[in-house]
Amino acid sequence: MKLLVIEDEPKLAQYLRKALTESSYVVDLAYDGAEGCYFALEYDYDLIVLDVMLPKLDGFSVLQTVRRKSTVPVLMLTARDQVDDRVRGLQAGADDYLVKPFALSELLARVQALLRRGQVRLTGGSSTELVVADLTLDLLGRKATRGGQRLDLTPKEFTLLSLLMRRKGEVLARSVLAEQVWGMHFDSNTNVVEVAIRRLRGKVDDSFDAKLLHTVRGMGYVLEVRAG
Repeated sequence: MKLLVIEDEPKLAQYLRKALTESSYVVDLAYDGAEGCYFALEYDYDLIVLDVMLPKLDGFSVLQTVRRKSTVPVLMLTARDQVDDRVRGLQAGADDYLVKPFALSELLARVQALLRRGQVRLTGGSSTELVVADLTLDLLGRKATRGGQRLDLTPKEFTLLSLLMRRKGEVLARSVLAEQVWGMHFDSNTNVVEVAIRRLRGKVDDSFDAKLLHTVRGMGYVLEVRAG
């Protein structure tokens, strides 16, 4: 599942991205309200984590703009512990409200609860599964199977596979994978992506006749069904 975190404190934003990524979510970051609003309207997300106190455009304004076009679940974060602020956010369309400082375990639990409650539409059928051919990813149960066989994936492999499946048929550059899965700017001197793809391919494809994970020379990797 893909999440958007709109938070202007760089350390907290990176901390949240790391924690959510380790929980097998794909995460985009925006550091001000204007950028966050653009991301929220331009791309599809399964949930938005939205800070209230933001430069350029505050969280309430972002929420109001998003709500005109989308019903995506929104979890608001704020340092304000005033009832009026919480009521204002909920009335503007927030699905939940979390006051800083908060326990990471509580944030993760609320994110998962919102995703369960939300009417998420994903390619491949049910709201909590991604399906490509006989490969199935249970996003909430964190389970992967192919041909009915359970695939033993690490958290990073699960995140990588979910990204490839969400964007099936699209060639993803190594730089995109490095940023989305590991939260790092791509360095041509590192082979972390190649190693991860090789290990993932061993689990997803090696025991099956039909191969799903393909290398496109000079461009990147794609997950798709190919004839023959």
